[in-house]
Amino acid sequence: QLRLVESGGGLVQPGGSLRLSCAASGITLEPFGVAWFRQAPGKKREGVSCINSSGRDTNYVDSVKGRFTISRDNAKNTVYLQMNNLKPEDTAIYYCAAGHYTGTYDFDWYDYWGQGTQVTVSS
Repeated sequence: QLRLVESGGGLVQPGGSLRLSCAASGITLEPFGVAWFRQAPGKKREGVSCINSSGRDTNYVDSVKGRFTISRDNAKNTVYLQMNNLKPEDTAIYYCAAGHYTGTYDFDWYDYWGQGTQVTVSS
């Protein structure tokens, strides 16, 4: 069974940066595509970025393009989300999920989910 644990969230001022980590345990993360999702208060969970098993193919939603970078280190069984130039609208709980990579954010493709890490962007 694959277990995912997110970390790296916190409070940051607008324009600041955070790096989220999604650490896997139980089995290797290597065969799985991984996505980051987020859910702001009162809003639906939405996809943010995803990466295929090798790390060569990535996807970003328009609202984070040019500011967020997804990467993975299969040797460390970890996927990262580097978030730069953060904005108040990025405030949300961020979740990582693993499953079949399609370059999309259809929940049905993701079988394993973490518990989330809070990101708050505020001055």
